[in-house]
Amino acid sequence: MTKAEIVAEIANKTGIEKLVVQTTVEAFMESIKNSMTSGENVYLRGFGSFTIKKRAEKTGRNISKNTTIIIPAHNIPTFKPAKSFVNEVKENVNVK
Repeated sequence: MTKAEIVAEIANKTGIEKLVVQTTVEAFMESIKNSMTSGENVYLRGFGSFTIKKRAEKTGRNISKNTTIIIPAHNIPTFKPAKSFVNEVKENVNVK
């Protein structure tokens, strides 16, 4: 499902214009990005948590040049779904 499909579905269910819904969805995503870039985690009860995970420095290999490189420590955004969300997907999705 794409962002455009999400906007269309919300607009159909609520009767709100697509442009207003798109602005709201964009503002929601921007708010999450701003919170995470400032170091704050975002918790949405019943949906999941957007958290920042620290990756330690490690040694990697460049296979094509057969050299060793140092990958510096860095932070990455992660998403962990809520247990109720995971259980609902487990019960209702049949992937073949």
